[in-house]
Amino acid sequence: MKKSLPGIVLLMALVIIGLWLVWEWGFCRFYVPVDHMAVIISKSGAPLEPGQILAKKDQQGVQEDVLAEGRHFLNPYFYEHKIEPVVNIPFGRVGLVTSKVGRDLPQGEFLANPGQKGVWRGVLGPGKYRLNPNGYQVDVVDAISIPIGYIGVVTSLAGEKAPEGQFAGPNQKGICADVLQPGIYFVNPKEFKVDILEVGLNQVSMLGRTGSAVITKAAIVSQNEAVNTLNFKVLENQYSNRAKEIAEQGGQMQMAQQMEAPQERSGFDVLSSTLSRSRSQRAAAQQRQSQAPVAAQPAAPQVQRPQQRADVQNPTFVLNQFVGFPSRDGFEISLDMTVEFELLPTKIPTIYRDYGDLPAVVDKIIMPKILSISRLKGSAYKATDFIIGEGREKFQTDLTDSLKKALAEKNITIHNALIRHVNAPDPILQPIQQASVAVEQDLTNREKQNTAKKLALLNTETSMIEQRGAEVAQQTAALKATIKADQEKAVAEINATTIKQAALIELQTAGLKADKVKKLGEAKAQTVTMVEGEKANGFQLKAKALGDPQAYTLAELAKNLNPEVRINILHTGEGTLWTDLQGARLGDLGGAKLLAKPPAKK
Repeated sequence: MKKSLPGIVLLMALVIIGLWLVWEWGFCRFYVPVDHMAVIISKSGAPLEPGQILAKKDQQGVQEDVLAEGRHFLNPYFYEHKIEPVVNIPFGRVGLVTSKVGRDLPQGEFLANPGQKGVWRGVLGPGKYRLNPNGYQVDVVDAISIPIGYIGVVTSLAGEKAPEGQFAGPNQKGICADVLQPGIYFVNPKEFKVDILEVGLNQVSMLGRTGSAVITKAAIVSQNEAVNTLNFKVLENQYSNRAKEIAEQGGQMQMAQQMEAPQERSGFDVLSSTLSRSRSQRAAAQQRQSQAPVAAQPAAPQVQRPQQRADVQNPTFVLNQFVGFPSRDGFEISLDMTVEFELLPTKIPTIYRDYGDLPAVVDKIIMPKILSISRLKGSAYKATDFIIGEGREKFQTDLTDSLKKALAEKNITIHNALIRHVNAPDPILQPIQQASVAVEQDLTNREKQNTAKKLALLNTETSMIEQRGAEVAQQTAALKATIKADQEKAVAEINATTIKQAALIELQTAGLKADKVKKLGEAKAQTVTMVEGEKANGFQLKAKALGDPQAYTLAELAKNLNPEVRINILHTGEGTLWTDLQGARLGDLGGAKLLAKPPAKK
């Protein structure tokens, strides 16, 4: 019994562990998928306090903390869970968070700080966030994208109101002095309002009595389609806000919207097409305006969404105002004029605070100045001054200088005021035109006469040129013949000189050869004389050394004998006389015999 007790205990432990594993993996385990979170609900614990939404640990209810993606274990008797998607904020968007938990906001405040209930001051940038949906509401809105050529004027919506005529400082409500440069900004629209204003050059064009239009800067297309979409959305909202403001103020400005492909049409083409399309619609209003000015209702902007290939926006604001005034001699004059102006980025906050955005600046400041200065300056000129070039140029220069000075005080820079056409009454225009045509005709006739004279002179000069050309050709031929003869003569002289020099060189060569032969013969004879003389001296010295010339001769004979010659001595009897040895044989001889062995044949 004692031996089986440990086994029973081990078996029970294994059973308990197995049951625990089955319970944990079979009933308590759950998964949170990717891009999701688990909201936990506790079934036990202390009750929530009045007004409390999310429970802390050891409290009953929806827990404040959520579980991230992955594997988790919770006892189903004490907890429940609910799978919710995480907050996913894409590029170009921001998350506006409204907190349902925390302390109540102080009186007069509507933006919450951490730990307070209400709309958060900050925003959530692009990314993924796990915020309990029972305690937090996230609204995904567009970020502020400022296109190139524009800046953002920031208006603070929270805090105490800034003093009148001053920019808003920290924790103050009003227009801020600092502007936003082109780019993407994550801004809380509940805390800050951002207005997009054009900077750089813009145009105000007046076409006689058909009205005027402001062609604003086109949006520069980026290579990033997402940024292009943001830019178009921001500009679309800006144009809608402008239309509403103009409608509320009862202004005389209309808004038109053009979508043009890049580098296909100029600003003047857009202006012309816009005015031609709206001319028929505004004909009745212009007729009433000639009797009594009536405020025109602004047309709602029609903005097209950018296609797969982003296009350029050319917004145009049409005004029911034109430049017209009486001349000094009482004639009614109207002008087609274009004024180029610029809003500097450093001056934009002041301009926006004092006057408003671009349409308001044009309607309230630029157009009144153009009309008043044009009438003031134009009434000092006669009608003929606007038709004749010098007078119109003087008026244009005077008008440009006056506009520059007047609008510089309003922080607006004027570059040019260009008069493109003058609409004058027919009673004065026709006589001037006829006189100008007569003057031009007279000038044309004079020019024709001058042309005929010059043509005759040209023909004469042409004949002279041909004659001179023939003379030059003859002189050239004679000069060529002379040069050729001189060249041939020079060549002959050079050849003769060359032959003569060659003969002289050959003569000198022959003399040198003869001298060489003579000297070589003399040297050879002298050499033989010296060699043979020395040999004779040698013979004399040898003979003198031997004491007798005959002895020397015998020595030389012996020296020069063939080494193969043998001498045999034959002994004969005494008194023998040799008379004939021709027929005798050596064997028969009893005396000496001389045998000469012939040399061996080679």
